[in-house]
Amino acid sequence: MRTLPTTSSIPIGPGSRMEARRLARGHFQFETAIQREYRSNGDEREHTTFIPRLLRYGFSKNWEFRVEGNTFTRQRQHDPALVDTDSSGFAPSSIGLKYNIVKAVGSTQPSIGAIVRVFPPSGSSAFRNSRATGDFRLAADWNFVDKWSLNPNVGVAVYEDDTKRSYAAGLFAATLNYNPSKILNFFVDTELQYAEEKNGRASLIFDVGAAYIIGHDIQIDLSVGTGAAGTKPPHPFLAAGFSKRF
Repeated sequence: MRTLPTTSSIPIGPGSRMEARRLARGHFQFETAIQREYRSNGDEREHTTFIPRLLRYGFSKNWEFRVEGNTFTRQRQHDPALVDTDSSGFAPSSIGLKYNIVKAVGSTQPSIGAIVRVFPPSGSSAFRNSRATGDFRLAADWNFVDKWSLNPNVGVAVYEDDTKRSYAAGLFAATLNYNPSKILNFFVDTELQYAEEKNGRASLIFDVGAAYIIGHDIQIDLSVGTGAAGTKPPHPFLAAGFSKRF
């Protein structure tokens, strides 16, 4: 999912990265996508399909309320030595807030914001989290030169791994955007997480894609990416996103 700059003061998405600008007061935005991930380990194969979504509401000058999650998820595992297995259910959802700390001023001062998310115990079947988790990030949006922008964020998190153990992680992500026109955006994303599980190593993901604005309030986007380090990232993943603001 994507977010990209527009001529309006209201950012539209969807966006997998955490951008600093908040939604304008009194506006609501719905963002969704379908994502397909592929993983393998020797002869073992795993395919996962899920439908991430983000609901955003600007309730004051500097604050935004957010509800986010991967919603319906289906996973298929193939092991030549065992019977293939299929599982489906709902992933945990989060509630969160975004606060705009600093507004952008031309190319010299980026916009800076803080985003906090809490995932209470939620979800179903194998995808349910057994305890509350969450993360906190500081994000920036910097239009450093005409048609180009950089959107880094850094944060900390407490997550739950596949064995239901809690662990702390450091987070870093960045997006480089090129906007050849007001309605077209090309982007490159990277995201680093350390650790990826309890006592685990770092994971690193890259993806590239494009987003296109239809009218003033609708956006579609496509992206493809792959893991570059770690055991958890997919190799590769594909995503198609859609967003609408009201």
